[in-house]
Amino acid sequence: MSQQIARTRLAYARTWHHLSFATDPRPLGRIASSIALHLMGKHKPIYDPSTDCGDYVIATSCADINTTGKKRYQKLYYTHSTRPGSLKSMSMDNMFKKWGGGEVLKKAVRGMLPKNRLRDKRLARLKVFEGEDHPYRKNVVKIDGKTVNNDRIGHIGETLDAVLQMKNELPPEKVGVAQAST
Repeated sequence: MSQQIARTRLAYARTWHHLSFATDPRPLGRIASSIALHLMGKHKPIYDPSTDCGDYVIATSCADINTTGKKRYQKLYYTHSTRPGSLKSMSMDNMFKKWGGGEVLKKAVRGMLPKNRLRDKRLARLKVFEGEDHPYRKNVVKIDGKTVNNDRIGHIGETLDAVLQMKNELPPEKVGVAQAST
């Protein structure tokens, strides 16, 4: 019996993960490290550092990124054009105002990815949005780390809409009434 894991197309298939900062209480660094692991593919048993086998990650509500301490006002991002006297700095708060929370998340994830040729390709699979709406609804297979069950409804987009409707749109008093009547 062989101990080798099969390297099939199914093993290398990329899944889409959805993460909403509105519902995730973890700080920026914790979320960025988990996103980096999914972009690299370290959660898969076929992981190889020289192979690009990671997944897609969709991050929504990036305007609600949680930071600890005074990082939002004290952390500085530096840029330099290699010309004398061209060092510029920008605080995290100013970056939020100028480019939004998506750029802050991309910089955090970029710093956690390995510094090699695959970094830009992996980072391109991170899709960030300031609000909850995004054009990749039909591709999402996992929401907040839980697999969307698409056995009852044939199309994954319809399943995702049903899950979001159950999760967000029903007020608590309606959920209790629905459970009592069934």
